[in-house]
Order: sequence, then structure tokens, then C-alpha cells
Amino acid sequence: MSTSIVLQAKGINKFFSDPVPQQVLKDIHFTITSGEFVSVVGKSGCGKSTLLYILSTMDTDYTGELFLDGEKMSNQSESTLAAIRNKKIGFVFQFHYLLNEFTVLENVSLPAYKLNALPKEAIHDKAIQLLKKLGIEHLALKRANLLSGGEKQRVAIARAMINDPIIIMGDEPTGNLDKKNTAIVFDIFKELTMEFQQTLLIVTHDDAFARNTSRTIVMDDGKIVESGL
Repeated sequence: MSTSIVLQAKGINKFFSDPVPQQVLKDIHFTITSGEFVSVVGKSGCGKSTLLYILSTMDTDYTGELFLDGEKMSNQSESTLAAIRNKKIGFVFQFHYLLNEFTVLENVSLPAYKLNALPKEAIHDKAIQLLKKLGIEHLALKRANLLSGGEKQRVAIARAMINDPIIIMGDEPTGNLDKKNTAIVFDIFKELTMEFQQTLLIVTHDDAFARNTSRTIVMDDGKIVESGL
């Protein structure tokens, strides 16, 4: 299995200035290699979600250096970052952000429409294969608003995978799910890493979830206190 570096943070610091300057991330250093299933844990307010938004290139107001797939993300234009995000990062959030008026197939296909690298028919074929892999192919033509919470999150995972990202990032992806659906989502993530060498970085407050990932990064007061290495 390849162990190339997918993501690297070097000395990342983040300040909020409302109402007075406050440092929320302090000298963050770590590396994630391909095929790792990494969780980030820590008390509420420790900076884990703030860090994820920087690592996902959605927040560019920080000091330090961020590399994705060997390419430096700092000082890139917003349009370049948007293109990189769409191609190289898959997102799974606590709230699925599906478009209710669209079918499951259309929701999964959206990032691929945006990337515009394949014809529509090929995108739909790929989306159906992903839905099959996640056991929800039968929902392809159902509207998103008719799905259960667990089904919606599986659709969100398929959508995150459609452009073959080098990393999938999740912000509390099981935070809204019951125990049974949390277990289903975890098993999907585990299968992605074991069978397809998909790299995953998941922020979670669920200690049981984190314990079963291949590596856990622990944060406290804006710092990494344990990197799992």
C-alpha cells in the first residue's frame, strides 16, 4: 500500500479578534498519509472544527503552511481552492446538506457535474455504483426529503466519493445519528480505508468511534496534545 503524504500541516496558527485577539490554534503540526483513517477528538471549543475548516481550505485566514497532495494551499486564489476542494476533498458533515427537491442520484452526482470531467451518463453510472457499494441503490430515484437520517448520511458519503477525492473530511458525521446508524457509517468508513485505501480525517466527539479508527489526534486548548503516532 502506498504511504504517500496526502495532507501536511506545518506550524498552523489561527487567531480570532472578536472582541479581543484570541489564539484558537497554536502551532499545529501533523501529517496524514494515504489510506489512514484518522479521528480528531477533544472537548467542545478546543479548536478541532476550526482546524478542519483550515485543512479543508475553506478558511484561509491563518499563519503557517498547509500542503494537500504535495501542493501548498496558502496564497492560492479562491477559485483555485474551490476547484481543488471539489476534485480532491470529499466532505461529510453532521447535517447532510442534501437538496430536498433533487433525487438521491442527482444529489450524489452534483460535485461531478461541477467538475465536468465526465459526460452525464458516465457520472450517473458512477453514482449508481457508489450507491450499490453503500447498499442504497434502491433509493436512487427517491427524493432526498423522503429519506431517513441514516439513509441521508449514506447518500452524503456517496456524494463525497463521486470525484475520487484523495481525502474525505468529516465534521461530526455521526453526530445526528442513533447507535445503529452510527455503526453503519463507521463500517462504511472502515471499508473505504481497508478495501479502497481511502484516506479519512474525521472530527468527532464520539470516543467509541475514535477508538476504532487507525489513529487518533487529541486536541486541547488549540494544541495537539497527542498525535497518535
